[in-house]
Amino acid sequence: MSTATRRVSGAGVSRPLHLRLIEREAPMGYILLLPTLLVLGTFLAWPFLFGLWLSVTSAELSDPGHFIGFGNYNFEFKIDHPFWTSFWNTFLYTGVTTVFKFTLGLSMALLLNQIFPLQRFVRAALLLPWIIPTVLSTLAWKWMFDPTFSVVNWVAVHLHLVAAPGPNWFGGTSTAMAALMIVNTWRGMPFYGIAFLAGLQTIPLDLYEAARVDGANRWQQFLHITLPLLRPVLLVVLLLSTILTFADFQVPFVLTNGAPYNSTHVLATWAYQWGVPGGAIGLGASVSLVLFPVLSIIIAGVLVLLRRPE
Repeated sequence: MSTATRRVSGAGVSRPLHLRLIEREAPMGYILLLPTLLVLGTFLAWPFLFGLWLSVTSAELSDPGHFIGFGNYNFEFKIDHPFWTSFWNTFLYTGVTTVFKFTLGLSMALLLNQIFPLQRFVRAALLLPWIIPTVLSTLAWKWMFDPTFSVVNWVAVHLHLVAAPGPNWFGGTSTAMAALMIVNTWRGMPFYGIAFLAGLQTIPLDLYEAARVDGANRWQQFLHITLPLLRPVLLVVLLLSTILTFADFQVPFVLTNGAPYNSTHVLATWAYQWGVPGGAIGLGASVSLVLFPVLSIIIAGVLVLLRRPE
């Protein structure tokens, strides 16, 4: 046996470090996670921690400020009345649109799961609200709700749904909030529909055939097969949509920007009003962080539901 062979086959010979790391799953897993952790730390953790620091300072655009503790939060809860309006608007905006997006998205998924002519074309067309840039689509809706040139009012009047000339959508709080919810629902429904459709595609058809043999009707199949097997997808989509809607800035900012009289602000736009036009960066940061505990509870609850056996 040669010297090289004895060196390789010897019991006491140490193997190269990279080979030992590859064979051990745990250390190798942490090494592979390092690039992702670096990106998350740079673009998510650091801005969040910096925003948390700003929220407890008197920072302004031209002044780094100083530490003031919970002074900004005390101002919000005790003095800043539009803050409470934007706070409740955020919950109303998120709650109502989530219900509509969930219901319409699930209905859309169930319809798209059927076989019909031009199926692929229809599926692609229904993605357009999600694909079009938010600012462009919201500007189009702003024109459609315009009190003078409103296409929505024209259709509603000709269908005898409302009296001429139709409502001034941005002239009152209720109609302006309704317009915000319509646009958000229109934009978010395709996300629900496509995600639910992907979940429906994974359900074995044999289950439905067996249920039909046992005499189950369509509603019973939906309750006892579709919903239970679609539950993980439903929860994840609801979680993602709730977070995105709570933090929605583009649609409220472009469509109403708080009009009329700061009555349709949500927390995202009110934080912007304090932080950029108002120059109070610290106060704006504190407004934007108010929802963090609420979202943390929602995320924890969804994760518990996902881990719970059916």
